[in-house]
Amino acid sequence: MRAEYDFSKSRRNPYTKKIKKQITIRIDDDTIEYFKALAEEKDIPYQTLINLYLRDCAESHRKPKLKWS
Repeated sequence: MRAEYDFSKSRRNPYTKKIKKQITIRIDDDTIEYFKALAEEKDIPYQTLINLYLRDCAESHRKPKLKWS
């Protein structure tokens, strides 16, 4: 390995805006099981399915229906 590297001709990563951010979120077990079952039907990872669903909600400005017991 070199002691020094020349980055003078390097350029910024054009995909950095599309990088996903890892977060911690608390989700009920039954909700996770629902998305896991649906993801298995669609043959995609459940976290990808949850991300797609949340993105769709954000893009369509869908508001959650809140039910307080």
